[in-house]
Amino acid sequence: MIKMKNQVKNPKVILVGSGPGDEELITIKGLHAIKNADVILYDALVNTELLKNAKPLTACIYVGKRFNQHRYPQEVINEMLVDNALKYGTVVRLKGGDPFVFGRGAEEIEYVESKGIEVEFIPGISSALAVPANQGIPLTKRGLNESFWVITGTRSDGKIAKDIKYGAQSSATLVILMGLRNFSNIMSEVEKYRHKYTPFAIIQNGTLPNEKIIIDTLVNYKKVIDKIDYSSPGILVIGDVVGEHASFLEEEILRVLENTFC
Repeated sequence: MIKMKNQVKNPKVILVGSGPGDEELITIKGLHAIKNADVILYDALVNTELLKNAKPLTACIYVGKRFNQHRYPQEVINEMLVDNALKYGTVVRLKGGDPFVFGRGAEEIEYVESKGIEVEFIPGISSALAVPANQGIPLTKRGLNESFWVITGTRSDGKIAKDIKYGAQSSATLVILMGLRNFSNIMSEVEKYRHKYTPFAIIQNGTLPNEKIIIDTLVNYKKVIDKIDYSSPGILVIGDVVGEHASFLEEEILRVLENTFC
């Protein structure tokens, strides 16, 4: 329940995107918000090094959600935002990537606004953009494609998104978030429409020191299933632009030789 006692004069909630992982990839404005927050509610994909920038007495509360591991239900998080803003002043809601890209940021802000509390939005760099770029994979390149799609790999019912089918029928680069647990189903759908030598990349822990990338072609996707670390966050990039990665040609030559002599 919302506590009205000891209500501060100017309660406020600031929705902040922390970026893709590397603490230095947060915006200056986002960092400024962290430094001035009275309370911070942060998610699982936030680099906790960022919390060291908060004021000494700032309460930092973990409210993250990972696969089958939810610290708090979404309804409780909504109430916590309002309660803490009314009691303490400025609450920073710190989310990984950009809060409006599959981050439920819109839902939280709608709830806060419905309680008459001021809100502010500070965008973050989405992992959909930064993680491929960090690996030297351009999402668009003249002569290869004309667009890219950012798609969730897993719907709320656990099934793959219907848009994967439509994206696969285009020439667009597909950037699929939250899809590694549905990797086989996604690739099975994509191979119906893309040529078998379409390259793909699985990038886990993007922009962090323990970043890992797996590159292969659609025809070989079943061979990489056992290489995926399902405990780590990751994205899937599918399209000819993956061939721009520095190691792709070298690895492709090795794959051809292996298939020829084995």
